[in-house]
Amino acid sequence: MKVIIINGPNLNLLGKREPEVYGDKTFEDYFAELQFRFKEVQLEYFQSNIEGELISKIQETGFSYDGIVLNAASYTHTSVGIGDAVKAIETPVVEVHISNTHKREDFRHVSYISSGAKGVILGFGLQSYNLAIQSFL
Repeated sequence: MKVIIINGPNLNLLGKREPEVYGDKTFEDYFAELQFRFKEVQLEYFQSNIEGELISKIQETGFSYDGIVLNAASYTHTSVGIGDAVKAIETPVVEVHISNTHKREDFRHVSYISSGAKGVILGFGLQSYNLAIQSFL
């Protein structure tokens, strides 16, 4: 099984950025834990702060992978293009968020990705990624 985690803008700052919201662990450290936990899954990781790069990665992996775990971060609430890319591919996508976006600013209550996703997991911290991977097993 081949699954890719695709992270959007500012998630490269995990461990430094707003630790009260996002925790104090880097994603790279957490990714190593996921690889250890899911040894039977070929896990890959991609992060970009650039919307077009995220769309290109979704298109590149969206016909040959078994699953995509997507945290488009702030692009979730603004990018019709990412939402369209998710709808255009065959690989199932699970939308994840570290925080409970419904407890935050009103603009974070809207997702352009959810309607094309297999499911949405939010509010469980980094554990949201773990739950998303489990959904593909």
